[in-house]
Amino acid sequence: MSTAELASSYAALILADDGVEITADKLQTLLKAAKVVDVEPIWTQLFAKALEGKDVKDLLSNVGSGGGAAAAGPAAAAGGAGGDAEEAKEEEKEEEKEESDEDMGFGLFD
Repeated sequence: MSTAELASSYAALILADDGVEITADKLQTLLKAAKVVDVEPIWTQLFAKALEGKDVKDLLSNVGSGGGAAAAGPAAAAGGAGGDAEEAKEEEKEEEKEESDEDMGFGLFD
């Protein structure tokens, strides 16, 4: 990771910790105050765009969790995840049956 990326990351974390909206201008201001001069503006723009509308603290607290588990969490709280899981299993069984050559009356060596 380059110095510019690392400095932009730390600046974004500082802004998130203070509860301030992360923008390219605020990242640049923070980097200038820290006397980090070798950061091109594209880095702050990329970080600001990537973190726009996201809760950085929430992202950090869910670092170890898998992508699918995080998406299933809110659905489970709503109470609709149980039925979805059963439907997915039924669909998998149907697909397995469809893929079988035995149902068609011929096999690979017939």
